[in-house]
Amino acid sequence: MQSSSERHEYPAHWEADVVLRDGGTARIRPITVDDAERLVSFYEQVSDESKYYRFFAPYPRLSAKDVHRFTHHDFVDRVGLAATIGGEFIATVRYDRIGADGLPASAPADEAEVAFLVQDAHQGRGVASALLEHIAAVARERGIRRFAAEVLPANSKMIKVFTDAGYTQKRSFEDGVVRLEFDLEPTDRSLAVQRAREQRAEARSVRRLLAPGSIAVVGTGRTPGGVGRSVLGNIREAGFTGSLYAVNGALPEGIEELDGVPAYRSVRDIDGPVDLAVVAVPAEYVPEVVTECGEHGVQGLVVISAGYAESGPDGRDRQRALVRRARAYGMRIIGPNAFGIINTSPDVRLNASLAPEMPRPGRIGLFAQSGAIGIALLSRLHRRGGGVTGVTGVSTFVSSGNRADVSGNDVLQYWYDDPDTDVVLMYLESIGNPRKFTRLARRTAAAKPLVVVQGARHGGAAPQGHAVRATRLPHATVSELLRQAGVIRVDTITELVDAGLLLARQPLPAGPRVAILGNSESLGLLTYDACLSEGLRPHPPLDLTTGASAEDFRTALSRALADDTCDSVVVTAIPAIGEASVGDAALAEALRSAAAAASSKPVLVVHVELGGLAEALSAAASTAPQPLPGSRRRLGGVGCAARRWRVPPAPTRAAPGGTTARGWEGHIPAYPAAERAVRALAEVVKYAQWRRTAEPGRCRVRGHRREGRRRADRGLLTRGQGLTLGTEETCELLGSTDQRPPRPAPPPPTPQQQPPAPSATPWPSRPPPRTCVTARTSAAYAWIWRTRSNCDGRTPS
Repeated sequence: MQSSSERHEYPAHWEADVVLRDGGTARIRPITVDDAERLVSFYEQVSDESKYYRFFAPYPRLSAKDVHRFTHHDFVDRVGLAATIGGEFIATVRYDRIGADGLPASAPADEAEVAFLVQDAHQGRGVASALLEHIAAVARERGIRRFAAEVLPANSKMIKVFTDAGYTQKRSFEDGVVRLEFDLEPTDRSLAVQRAREQRAEARSVRRLLAPGSIAVVGTGRTPGGVGRSVLGNIREAGFTGSLYAVNGALPEGIEELDGVPAYRSVRDIDGPVDLAVVAVPAEYVPEVVTECGEHGVQGLVVISAGYAESGPDGRDRQRALVRRARAYGMRIIGPNAFGIINTSPDVRLNASLAPEMPRPGRIGLFAQSGAIGIALLSRLHRRGGGVTGVTGVSTFVSSGNRADVSGNDVLQYWYDDPDTDVVLMYLESIGNPRKFTRLARRTAAAKPLVVVQGARHGGAAPQGHAVRATRLPHATVSELLRQAGVIRVDTITELVDAGLLLARQPLPAGPRVAILGNSESLGLLTYDACLSEGLRPHPPLDLTTGASAEDFRTALSRALADDTCDSVVVTAIPAIGEASVGDAALAEALRSAAAAASSKPVLVVHVELGGLAEALSAAASTAPQPLPGSRRRLGGVGCAARRWRVPPAPTRAAPGGTTARGWEGHIPAYPAAERAVRALAEVVKYAQWRRTAEPGRCRVRGHRREGRRRADRGLLTRGQGLTLGTEETCELLGSTDQRPPRPAPPPPTPQQQPPAPSATPWPSRPPPRTCVTARTSAAYAWIWRTRSNCDGRTPS
């Protein structure tokens, strides 16, 4: 057999970090000739039963010939992959190409035998499933289309791995052995299985970070002040429900506490388990801390320390080394240069961040790549989520900093099925894997609203600290693709909060028809014009005059909500002067009672210098802010019981137009300007329309065209790491779907030629479907992003 140097170079692009079922990480890479000792050590730790299942006979140790065979591969006809943690093998998988007679063969033979071996201590973590996905991708790259596996009937775990993979397979039983044969061509079921495994694993990994049972803050100074000591105080003051430890390597002998928290010189000295470590030491000391945490069994890190990729090339190297070291121990990282994380759940009460006050509990999930923007978002939600527009707060907050590991994709996986989060707000400066983000965003938006503001839109590159590939697509293209995925795209963090508060408090509108009423004719007309500018269909404003009473507002709002010709209501209010003017509390109560009686339509209030009304709208007795036990003042002393509603996959109560009427408690969002209220409403109307569309933006592939689609797929993927489609290739790709291929542009006419007559155009008289243009754009760019080194599920982020 030829050596690897004669057949193929080491395929570095097969290396990948994967997230396992329990939230830990492992590295998958090809096995090389240098792995002989690792393979022998790994085999010695496998039980006799597992060895018997692998070789169908007692096999206590590997012979020298076996070690040579299992470590020398040509990376074409014989390939072996290993899953490693801390550099040591925890599982292996290999395939050997075979011919029709079942003997070793070379290309063009397109079948291979595959076999697994997983260390007993790591069985049940989804290691074999992850290895099967990767070895299948490798095999397809090398022209192999089918796998065959022989399994003992008693090896039910391995049989389940194969049968649950979702591939089309055949099963036979002969000579006491189960033989499984399955095609490697991805099917809808196999893709669904892979994505479900990916979602569960990545969500679990983030959950371990956001809901730890114990925390160690590494880098707590001996004197008050400093980053580490501040984070320690914030965690303690938030009322964290788990165990908290302070770690400082320079602590003198005899000091056992800092601020009433048990103190240690090293994480190794802590007696109990540590789930999360918050690292706030200078960058040069972080590697030692990571090693201590890994050896102690810490599950995740929040690295607040700066001095990494944001500081230049040397810092970028330190950042890569940090990630490699952490993943070697199966840990995930938020950061470095992160602002921190927050979880307001009463079961956790975690404020492992630099925010000095705990945000109000609520139903909004907040993600910010920038710490400064995270501060601004938390501040605005505080001002407008409490005393201004009603009690609305945060469920969880993540500031990813340089997003070296945990990214917005991972947090989306967590929020997708998080019962405590109903609305997701994200500030993004870079999208490392646009194709995966779009896929996750579409799935999340189908279950709960997702609002995104994208920074660095015109800079041409990601911020220096973000070690991601800069997309070559124009910002307008990325924005349109996000909108097709159901993402509510806004331009500023003010609009982000405006839309988020509306989505967090009101049901989705059934359509674009808007009723306008209030006590100011001028403000009503401004609202009417703003609705027209945003593409809404407003009714003529109803002027109640400045002498309108609270009862007049209640009656008018009740009548508007009962009108089948309107889908939402905007109430405008200005302060009145005189003894007969309506009181703020009375007006707020009137609006709440009218809105509560017809909770299937959203209601917004535009107030002009009427702070008392906005405060009164939030003053519901059942949600009066109450400080958490044993905690200090929280952002103005408010820490309310969160309003509990969620967006179910299937509507629980149908509103007009097929939207889902979600439960709410009379919180009416108030806006200081008509333009802001109408802009937020317009975005929500578009999102509601998207939610009513079945499988939005998806191109169906007809059965008789499926083989053409597969040929196009294989032809494009064999062309390398990145590609741009030409006209012929685009037509072939779109021709396998329901979309009409684009008409080739005619050559420019010469001065002697006359422009072609309109009747000469080959387009049919019937106009194309409304979704044709956008779906065509999405399909074309999807193939630009799909490369062998960046397939779904190959990396954690």
